[in-house]
Amino acid sequence: MAQDVLCEVNNCKYWGQGNRCKADAIYVVSHVGKEASDSSETDCKTFTPEH
Repeated sequence: MAQDVLCEVNNCKYWGQGNRCKADAIYVVSHVGKEASDSSETDCKTFTPEH
């Protein structure tokens, strides 16, 4: 299991210094079906705007 989750979306309420995600869990889905070919076919459902 990954120990560090990196994220560059600094307007997410879970964004931390050093591009570290501070969420307790991460939920990622494919927006093209059950299998994705690359990261552009996935979305982070954990994202929540900071404000």
